[in-house]
Amino acid sequence: MDPAEFYTGIVADIYGPLKSSSHDPRTYAAFVEEAGLPALELGCGDGDPLLELRRRGLDVDGVDSSADMLERLRRGADQQGLTVTVHHQRMEELDLPRRYRSVFLAGPTFTLLPDDATALAALRGIRAHLLDDGTVLVPLFAPGPTPAGQIGLVRTTTAPDGAELSVSVVSEHRDETARTQTALLRYERRLGSDHAVSERPWVLHWYSRDVFTELVTTAGLTVAGVTDPQGRPAPADATGMTYYRLRRAA
Repeated sequence: MDPAEFYTGIVADIYGPLKSSSHDPRTYAAFVEEAGLPALELGCGDGDPLLELRRRGLDVDGVDSSADMLERLRRGADQQGLTVTVHHQRMEELDLPRRYRSVFLAGPTFTLLPDDATALAALRGIRAHLLDDGTVLVPLFAPGPTPAGQIGLVRTTTAPDGAELSVSVVSEHRDETARTQTALLRYERRLGSDHAVSERPWVLHWYSRDVFTELVTTAGLTVAGVTDPQGRPAPADATGMTYYRLRRAA
């Protein structure tokens, strides 16, 4: 399926209740406060952490390819009495009405872009929406294969309406040449006699530092720094989470 359509329907319903962790808003609030406003979150999904940044009074817009996830974000904003500006667009097709001093992704959302060509288009769009003194924060990681013991393992939770929600990895294929890992995920929702099932391929596409730097340079940006989660310089061969700071090339 089209990767931009992954987080729709039953997946959007199950994503929030079954996600294993939430983003620490302090990381992104600190970045935005340092780099400046206005700010844009790419791949804002259901509003984690965008809604918390808005609650703190920060001028942050959002963009996401899933209308279903954005609808959940808007409902969350209404419940909290927050105003939000969000756009239903693909990251690689950005066409927004203003430019930003801070652009960021919360977590390694950039790895959901399926190939280098799509990533380059996204970086070019980011540059076009970045003010001359702006900064971009792109978290990246290189995923490891899912342990054999976790293939077929089912995670479950209960929805507010009492429905049983579950997700499992059915199978996984890894292509080291293309730098992709494709997991077939099975989503299920059961409530009484109602039973909905969807199996969808979830593609992660990773980058070496050299490859990502080349894409950044081609897009008219430059790498200003690469750090680990503690803010220390990250080694060139790091596979865990690394944070790339990008700026417009001179």
